[in-house]
Amino acid sequence: MPTRPKRPCRYTGCPSLAAPGEQYCPQHKAQAERFYNKYQRPNDKNAYGRAWKRIRDRKIKENPLCEKCLKNGVIKAAEEVHHILPLADGGTSERANLISLCRSCHMKAHEALGTRRQHDD
Repeated sequence: MPTRPKRPCRYTGCPSLAAPGEQYCPQHKAQAERFYNKYQRPNDKNAYGRAWKRIRDRKIKENPLCEKCLKNGVIKAAEEVHHILPLADGGTSERANLISLCRSCHMKAHEALGTRRQHDD
């Protein structure tokens, strides 16, 4: 059975051909993926999926108080779970990389990282 023919790379101005089933040549594939992740990827609450919800719920159950506020002697309920080393930078969802935070501390953590995010609730 014959294979599909190669098609032109979708990257503007690229004369190379992309493999069958691919949109970009190997040279531009990684660049296109980075662009998509930064500017076009949907940024909704459910982007992490059910597995993340289970991990998050388990972490909140183990540490129901904001860990940063607790260090400062303030008792405040944790509402969110934060990745200390972001997933985008190679972090994982292991317990050692997670911290329970109140919404305020979570926003401050993202501001410090330069990845401030908006909350819909």
